[in-house]
Amino acid sequence: MSIRLWSEGAAGEVTGSKHVLEVDGRRCLVDCGAFQGPRAESDRKNRQLVPDPAGIDSVVLTHAHFDHCGLLPLLVKRGFEGNIHSTPATRDLASIVMMDSARIQARDADYLSRQAQKKGQKFDWTPLYSEGDAVKATSQFMTVSYNRPFQVGDGLRCEFFDAGHILGSATALMDVKDASGANTRICFSGDLGRPGKPIIRDPAPIPDVDYLVIEATYGDRRHDPTADALERLADEVNQVAKLGGKLVIPAFAIERTQELIWYFHVLAEQGRIPPIPIWVDSPMAINATTVFQIHPECYDEETNEAFVKHHKNPFGFNQLKFSNTVDESKAINAARGPMVVISSDGMCEAGRIQHHLIHTISGADNAILIVGYMAHGTLGRRIRDGAKEVRIHGDLFQVRARVEAVDAFSAHADYVEAWEWMSRLDLSRLKKVFLVHGEEEPTETFRKYLLGKGVKAVQVVKYGERYDLV
Repeated sequence: MSIRLWSEGAAGEVTGSKHVLEVDGRRCLVDCGAFQGPRAESDRKNRQLVPDPAGIDSVVLTHAHFDHCGLLPLLVKRGFEGNIHSTPATRDLASIVMMDSARIQARDADYLSRQAQKKGQKFDWTPLYSEGDAVKATSQFMTVSYNRPFQVGDGLRCEFFDAGHILGSATALMDVKDASGANTRICFSGDLGRPGKPIIRDPAPIPDVDYLVIEATYGDRRHDPTADALERLADEVNQVAKLGGKLVIPAFAIERTQELIWYFHVLAEQGRIPPIPIWVDSPMAINATTVFQIHPECYDEETNEAFVKHHKNPFGFNQLKFSNTVDESKAINAARGPMVVISSDGMCEAGRIQHHLIHTISGADNAILIVGYMAHGTLGRRIRDGAKEVRIHGDLFQVRARVEAVDAFSAHADYVEAWEWMSRLDLSRLKKVFLVHGEEEPTETFRKYLLGKGVKAVQVVKYGERYDLV
């Protein structure tokens, strides 16, 4: 028997997760994510989908973030006809993410075509995939709940454990059994969450493994305690309310937006913030919030105790307002503060958030609150790093709004939290740890940290390099 592992994405970088587990020539693709970052680079990388669909027998999807599921429709478009395994909540969220991406690409193609025609230029950009491709990808999902082992293929069994990252997120535990009955166990962490986050449960422990593939996104950073998030959020809202300005929060439509809604609901019930409007301006976030409402089986005890048992909707309260249409979004920009605006894209590279920034970034009464990861080269990263002026839609804007960052909102485990989750494993059985989904410096720092903790071998995964396990 031969077992081989390699990565075709998120090796030496944070986004675009695509990892291949090959057992005697049969290949299971773990995640099929899109690269996120500067537009031109993202488009180039996403068109270079390396895993040959004809060579992939099955897919295991750990969770529904775009950088883990965003290229599934392209895989299907190019000929993949196998099963896509996920939890039920992941399937529902991934369907929204894939369809939203297809619609955005179609709108972009139409806009760029019209702009090129006006200039008498040739237009040759095409979407990666269509809405029909997204629908077909969704039809190939096979959903399995946590702690319910299932067969992925001959001799390959998988079991999902709660990763505590977003709704439905999972670590994927793979058992490979040879003809003699000998077993090799490989775990893919997916994106590992943090303990103490609202709504969802903490990352679940896993059985002992022979090999662990784990993310290194924050391999050199400690996060602020999650308990600080409420206090910081209340402070930011109260400051902007006194000035009569707007608090603009770029947030990913899935998980981060729902977490913010939950926090704002708690603060409103406790009377710790004034009764100003809190707008969610993202159609995808609104749809995703509906999915959160129909999957209470993923909630933690705190959420069940605070809301569900008292027949309250954790994602709805008087101050909260949802903006679905373009006209409603424009009205938010035209309205005077004070107010809070939560909008996507989370890295500020596209979507309605750019329009909100255009109208607020140069106003000293306003504030921009960074609550998530910002990749190098993105507009969000430049704002977080203190740029005095930024270019949005081709125009330069002075940054006069107050810019604050709160790391307590991160949904990724930092290096200590990741180790605390790992430390329950039998290190004498653990043969090697593979590090993926991280930039060079944090990955190397995490490698040295794990070796110092007694892990036998730690491999920084390189793009396309094959690793023989058996």
